[in-house]
Amino acid sequence: MKSLYLSLFEECRKEYEAELARGKVDEARKYALKCAEILKTLAEKMPGRREFYLEKARRWEEAAEELKTSPPRGTQASLKGGASTDEYRAQVEGLIARSTVTWRDIGGLEDVKRLLARNVAIAFAKRPEAIKPWRGILLFGPPGTGKTLLASAAAGSLKATFFNVKASEVLSKYYGESSKLITALYELAREKAPSIVFIDEVDALSLKRESVHEATRRTLATLLSEIDGFKGGEEEFVLTLASTNTPWDLDEALLSRFPLRIYVPLPDREAIKEIVKIHTKGLDISGLDLDGIAEESVKRLYSGREIANLCNLAIHHMLEEENPELADFEVLSEGDPRKLELRIRPLEMRDFEEAFKKIKSPLTKKYVERYERWAREFGG
Repeated sequence: MKSLYLSLFEECRKEYEAELARGKVDEARKYALKCAEILKTLAEKMPGRREFYLEKARRWEEAAEELKTSPPRGTQASLKGGASTDEYRAQVEGLIARSTVTWRDIGGLEDVKRLLARNVAIAFAKRPEAIKPWRGILLFGPPGTGKTLLASAAAGSLKATFFNVKASEVLSKYYGESSKLITALYELAREKAPSIVFIDEVDALSLKRESVHEATRRTLATLLSEIDGFKGGEEEFVLTLASTNTPWDLDEALLSRFPLRIYVPLPDREAIKEIVKIHTKGLDISGLDLDGIAEESVKRLYSGREIANLCNLAIHHMLEEENPELADFEVLSEGDPRKLELRIRPLEMRDFEEAFKKIKSPLTKKYVERYERWAREFGG
């Protein structure tokens, strides 16, 4: 029912803008009033969002009155916040990412994938009223362990609308207006359900951070309210996935909205071998000692991202040896690089030995132990 009214509102909004562009002020005013009526109906249908929709309706009525008393000189009318609402919607639409990632695209992390896949499926499946899915799931662990990839796979497996949001960018780019963007984000997510909102670096919103500004507090309050959902009326379910590299920075209010907390650890030996196979697909790796590469990677505390970089460096070492002319400026300047056909050979351990020399993990054993302690104490 809600989706029907939102579709009607969207049609009226577009007609309003079209009539304004044509200079037909009276027609535009009629559509502005229709928009207000639809929003008032939504306020009745959704008690939990009553004030939100009534405020939007009031703005559209003001826009209609403004068109009556002082028609715009240009082709656009000021909506006293209504236009900015459309701008927020446009910004939010830019956060939609089309995910084609599947669980098979992620090497290792079998327990993590099963746990996440099961809970995401429960969230969107048809279920008895007694079964309450988690509204918020937190992925935490060292940098580069695949948290964003896991969220993408969750969306890709469901063919859900995937909103990829970096909390730090929202706070900096939309400073002072971030809470309005969060409201627009969840409004659109409900329209396009099934939806997954992925908030990366969610710790940027934590009140534990030093020098927390009022704008951050408002943004956090809005986010917590949206994750909770609203009682009464029909509302499409939106799953919020969040990730952090510093779970200990999350305050209690934020942490409580993510009762399911999944530790995404550094890859083990078997996972590393799978990651190497993924990132060397199409090349001959029969001569590689995968156990040796895995052993060395574990010893060096490599994350999935560093193993991907390791493979890339090893491949480039092979290409440099087989294609020395790539470093010859004279040869390259005389021809078209797009017509070059690269020579390749099977990857060898010496390619990886060279790559190991260039990659250093930023982690220490003490830092990894901190994640493990937090997982034991707060994970679930």
